[in-house]
Amino acid sequence: MSDADALMWTIEKDPLLRSTITTVMVFDRPVDRERLRLRLDRVSRVIPRLRQRVRSNTLSIAPPRWDPDPNFDLAYHVRSTHSRGDGLDPLGRPLPGGPLREVFSIAEPIAMQGFDRARPLWEFTLVDGLADDRCALITKVHHAITDGVGGVKLMMELLDVDAQGATDRALPPVAPNEERGEGGRVIDALVYETRRQGAALARTAASAGRHAGRLREDPLGLGTELIDTASSIARMVSPALAPLSPLMTQRSLSVHFEELQVPLEPMKRAAKLVSGKLNDAFVAAVTGGLARYHHEMGLDVRQLRMTMPINIRTHATERVAGNRFTPLRFPVPVDIADPIARMSAVRTLMARQRQEPALALTDTLAGIINRLPATASTTLFGSMLKGIDFITSNVPGPPVPVYLAGARLERQIAFGPMTGAAMNITLLSYVDDLNVGVNTDPRAVTEPGLLLDCLVDAFDEIVKLV
Repeated sequence: MSDADALMWTIEKDPLLRSTITTVMVFDRPVDRERLRLRLDRVSRVIPRLRQRVRSNTLSIAPPRWDPDPNFDLAYHVRSTHSRGDGLDPLGRPLPGGPLREVFSIAEPIAMQGFDRARPLWEFTLVDGLADDRCALITKVHHAITDGVGGVKLMMELLDVDAQGATDRALPPVAPNEERGEGGRVIDALVYETRRQGAALARTAASAGRHAGRLREDPLGLGTELIDTASSIARMVSPALAPLSPLMTQRSLSVHFEELQVPLEPMKRAAKLVSGKLNDAFVAAVTGGLARYHHEMGLDVRQLRMTMPINIRTHATERVAGNRFTPLRFPVPVDIADPIARMSAVRTLMARQRQEPALALTDTLAGIINRLPATASTTLFGSMLKGIDFITSNVPGPPVPVYLAGARLERQIAFGPMTGAAMNITLLSYVDDLNVGVNTDPRAVTEPGLLLDCLVDAFDEIVKLV
């Protein structure tokens, strides 16, 4: 595993730090179960990670490794259930909310369950019997497999860009199952670490050479740069033990799903009013909604602490599996009433955060933390994450209609992991719409319906600017 992937695996020693990505996909008609199974069989062969399990390395010489699962059983990972269609949850209680509430009531306990750590870290559940003969597909993937951008690429291996699709392609072969003995795994770990340390030494030597030149030419500038980098690292790993919100302070292992849909183009045009991008309008809407929610609950706040993953994939790292993102963690103002001023403030803040010198050292820092005992790395990361008020994530989805076994995808809503925060609000675009998944901890957000109303009002405020 890469150090980033390994960290997300290791810190689950604390269940509050689980990093499960859940997505609800709604189709305009039933999806044939056998065709879905065959398609997922193909995808699991094209992306070997879906047939691999995680195994710790002997003596912790190297990070955990991905090994082929000798007991891989597709039937375990591909499941199906039937919607009640009566407006009741699995316990027979009336379900408030929109037409997706029944699907969410099925998806929530799926998301709350930990993965079987002896198997590959993914599960798909097909839900039929929805109103108007629709169906839904609930996908659950561990963040150690991939990040949000990689998850969309994974989904595109499953989906088609035309209604007919390809049904007659021969299945590619399964990657050989090379089960290594204890001795072989120790040797592999030693080889891995030798190469890794050699590469690190080469980078250090090159950096030392550059710094030696800088020291002769610009000693003051080099000293300032090193101080800035050290300060940035301190900010990145500094503890955040308590949320800034006086309202959203409690945490649990439970989740509650809500969603809203916003038109794409008005949000992009609104962002251009401040020479910004879609993400600036998105974050401004979220902070506006959170300010409204606190006010409605009788409290006013000036700022809240946000985490946002920044995609750092390049053409050289365009693989589906694995994580290629850098987390930004910083306070954001929520007390700016004017939406244009709020977007402008967000734009300026985000630009400044992206310039943090420590962001270039994310992999190095992950490697250092990974070398700590699991309890120590979990405690360190927990101190950094449990004081987060909310997470935002902006993931670009398919810009054209896509299909699964002839059924057209109508909506795709992603619910990112909270990993200790009070909520995760994930934007996933699809064609002309932005689908916003709102994943909240019920102990932190006691009035999820009110929060959703506040978010809807805040997004409407941004959209109506143009």
